[in-house]
Amino acid sequence: MKKYMLIGWLFVSNAIFCQNAPGEIVGTIINYENAETIFGAQVFVIDQDRKYQAISDEDGRFRITAIPAGEYTMQIKYHGDTMTNIAVNVPMDGIYQSGTIKFNASKMLGVITIKADDGRMKLEYGSLPVKTLTAEEIQQSSQKFSIASLATTMSSEIRMADDGQLMFRGARKGDMIYLMDGIKSTEISNVPSCSIARMMVYTGGLPAKYGDTLGGAVVVETLSYFDLYRAWEREELKKN
Repeated sequence: MKKYMLIGWLFVSNAIFCQNAPGEIVGTIINYENAETIFGAQVFVIDQDRKYQAISDEDGRFRITAIPAGEYTMQIKYHGDTMTNIAVNVPMDGIYQSGTIKFNASKMLGVITIKADDGRMKLEYGSLPVKTLTAEEIQQSSQKFSIASLATTMSSEIRMADDGQLMFRGARKGDMIYLMDGIKSTEISNVPSCSIARMMVYTGGLPAKYGDTLGGAVVVETLSYFDLYRAWEREELKKN
């Protein structure tokens, strides 16, 4: 009995740790016909049985917070009409800018998204640029077999010493931390690249929750059941 209880606890703890770095979605909703901002629209994403949502303000702006990092399908409801299949990719500890969404209550012609970059640079708490690699980008990298080597490709401020330890922006060798699914460590064993969902590096201005170092941090989240389920769910929605 104790054995089964331990296995169950491990599954639950893995699900919790894999969702340790939430992000946000922000954007603006306007009317398709007259470009006027829409007030009171319900904007939401659903992850399993949980709904993360917000209501657009008088300027048509919305912000959905505390969303586990990953890819979702966002929906908008307004006066009984619903716009679906809006793809969003929530970064770890960052903000996904969905841009200006044109809501058409009658024809539902879709969505126009404006991005300031290619999606690799995200804003941390609105001001700090943070570099993130997605699972697809990791698979295409020639350094995918080493997390430390991957980190050096993500920022020119990261160097690797001869013994394999990382150096951040002039900090002493090894003065940094790794976080694997929320667990802190001064070193990390290589994990299969196919099991990494996303990876992020901080080269300065670390949030207080990462602390314990003056150098930087490498944050890694492994692929979880929730990532696989959301990917399957998106593919099913595209078929409909």
